[in-house]
Parts: sequence; structure tokens; C-alpha cells
Amino acid sequence: MYADDLFDDPDRALQGRPLADRMRPATLQEYMGQEHLLGEGKALRRAIETGRLHSMIFWGPPGTGKTTLARLLAGRSGYAFETLSAVLAGVKDIRAAVDKARQIRAQSGKGTVLFIDEVHRFNKSQQDAFLPHVEDGTLLFVGATTENPSFELNNALLSRARVYVLKSLQRDAIEALLNRALNDTERGLGELKLKISDTAMQLLADAADGDARRAINLLEIAADLATDGRIDDEAVGEVVAGQVRRFDKGGEAFYDQISALHKSVRGSSPDGALYWLCRMLDGGCDALYIARRVVRMASEDIGNADPRGLELALNAWQVQERLGSPEGELAIAQAVAYLACAAKSNAVYSAFNEAMAAAKQSGSLEVPIHLRNAPTRLMKELGYGKAYRYAHDEPGAYAAGETYLPDELAARRFYHPVDRGLEIKIGEKLDQLRALDEKAGKSPSDG
Repeated sequence: MYADDLFDDPDRALQGRPLADRMRPATLQEYMGQEHLLGEGKALRRAIETGRLHSMIFWGPPGTGKTTLARLLAGRSGYAFETLSAVLAGVKDIRAAVDKARQIRAQSGKGTVLFIDEVHRFNKSQQDAFLPHVEDGTLLFVGATTENPSFELNNALLSRARVYVLKSLQRDAIEALLNRALNDTERGLGELKLKISDTAMQLLADAADGDARRAINLLEIAADLATDGRIDDEAVGEVVAGQVRRFDKGGEAFYDQISALHKSVRGSSPDGALYWLCRMLDGGCDALYIARRVVRMASEDIGNADPRGLELALNAWQVQERLGSPEGELAIAQAVAYLACAAKSNAVYSAFNEAMAAAKQSGSLEVPIHLRNAPTRLMKELGYGKAYRYAHDEPGAYAAGETYLPDELAARRFYHPVDRGLEIKIGEKLDQLRALDEKAGKSPSDG
């Protein structure tokens, strides 16, 4: 049996409640997805079946069953269930929940699962408020978050809870949920005896984007548009129009997808790069943000192996600024495809990082006197610019043996061209110049 407070009062009329709420799974057998956590022999399933629960964090996208799973484990294990939303609650509400948990333990001996939805919304002091009550066993803490707990939750809280990662539901699981809602005569739409075409079902499942709640909500709207007891493709098309893929600007999905785009370009996969570009655009990402990042890719991963990449990236950015969508997006796609196919070099990126580190670590080294500017008579008398060799007056416009680094760094080399693209030519040119330096007898050794 499940705890009496597992769900709302069963005598409450179902008609006024949203379909997604009515169809919330009441048993583990009804719960769809998350086989990696709830399959036979998995740690979380064993904990639920044996009643040996521990504090935990459920991390996953919306609509993956975090709240439902918390309710199920509480009911299955005989715990009372209390819930707070971090969006609305404060320390006062936490204290009230703790007092209620103590009363329940004193009166019935039952433990209490305190479920905190959107737990990442709590600040540090609010998260710390749980710790003593988790430590003394007053509460079994279960938090739900769509954000990476490593970034959003205190280490002290994380150390007391195990993190379980919930995944988006696959299409077959979504379709199974939709069929259950259509055929359930007690909680679902079964009494309406609605029919739905295979293509309409696929449209709903695809539009749900792995989100069970979204899938059921879309089905409920489509059912209202049904004619002659049938949910047809046209009705579903109207319902799903304007639906976008999951994309949380500034959240985990955002950074995962821009990372995937960048790494696809770096890995010379135009197909992967274009896919992730389109995923971000489809999810509502600002195309100008992507254009800026593409410029970064051109310098970081292509560099001087193909300098045209930076020019093309800048052109695409400008097209987006001037023309907007869809012309600008197509220009960004052109730049992304070109960069993915271009010769790769991170030599400039590495050289920049190494030179920046040297600049920070070496202190305020003086500019060699022959490189200093001498706009006044006093400066010239002090030797500023003396012995400087004007490269254009030298054979081949190169002053063999001249040095341009501070004396303390004269042996350092930062830029190492790769043997790809234009940098092959650049490397050959630098080798020739170093040979001239050696012939002049003033070549620094390679650092």
C-alpha cells in the first residue's frame, strides 16, 4: 500500500484537474523511462524496494518524472510526503516543514520525505538550513533540479545526498504514455473513445521532446479539437505549431549544445556542426550569440591554417546583424560548414595563451632600448631607438639577427605553425628567417 498522502484526496473530482495531473503514475509499474535507475537490480530500485532510502538529488530536464518519482519512493517506503517549491518558499517554510516532520514522527513514528522542487533556486543560507535536520534524521531530503548540481548546490548539501541523473523520455515511452492516457477510463480520456492516427501520434511524441508532461498537455488540447471522435493530423499540426526543442539559455542544455557545435567544427564534422547549429536556432538561441562564437572558433581552431575562415565568420555575423533571419542564419551555416571543412590549427591560440602567461609571470620587463620610440631630442640623447635596423632597408626586408623580445625572454618562442593549410608556408618562411639569423650569428636558441 502507498501512504495516504501520496496523492491528492482520491474522492476529489477528477474532471477539473489537468490530464497530466490525473495521469500521474501511482505505482512503479506505471512509471515510464529511467530504466538506468529503476531497472531490475539498479541501486535506486533496490533502495525503494527495501525501504532503505537516503537523501538524494534528482537532476534532469523538465517532464522526466522527478516529482512523481519522489512521491512513489515515499509512498512505497511508508514515509510521509511534504513538498516545497524553492521558487516560492523561504527559510520560514523550511522550519514549518521541519516542525511538521517532527510532529509526524512523534505521533506515528513515520519518517518524512521533504521534496524540494527547483532546489537550485535556493541560496546558500536556505540550502544550509536543511543540513542539521538531514543529519539528525528528521528529514529525508529529496531535491529536484534541471541545473547541474555541481554548479548550483552547496558542497555540504551534495555530500549528504546522492545525485541521480534522469534522462529525457524516448519516443516509445512517450507514445506509451499517450496511449495510456487515451485508453484510461478512470483518469484519462478513455470514456471519449478517441481514435488517433499513427502520424498524429508521432507528431505529438516528437513535439513533446522527451517531456512527459508536455506530451500529455498537448494530447489534452488535441482531444478538445477532435472531430467525430478522431484526433487527426490537422488538429495535431495546429496544436504542435510553434513548439520548440528544449533549450534553456544560460542553463545546462545551452552550454552543452554550444560545446557540441564548437567541438564538431574542431573535429571537422560539417554534419555535426550544422545539426547543433540548427538545434540551437530551433530552440530559440540568439543567432548573434552563435555568430560571435563562430568567430571565436575561426581564430581558436582554424587560425592561420586558413585565415579566410575568420573573414567568412565575420561576414556571416555582419549578414545576421544587417538582414536578420533567415538570411543571416544561412550565412552562419555557410561559415560553420566552411570552418568544419577547413584545415585546423590552434597554433595562434596556443601562442597567445603562452605569451599571455609569460607577460603575466615575467613582470614589467623593459622594452629593449633599440625598440623604443624616440620622438624627442632627450630620448635620442639617451639612446632610445639607437641601433634599430629598419627592416625595409635590409635585404629581403628582414633584419637578420635582430631581436624583438626583452633580453630576459630572448630565447622564447611562442608561435609554432602546424603542418596544415597555409601554416605550412608560414612555417617554411619562419625556418628560412631563422636560418638567416643563425648565419648572422645572433640567433637565439629555441625555447
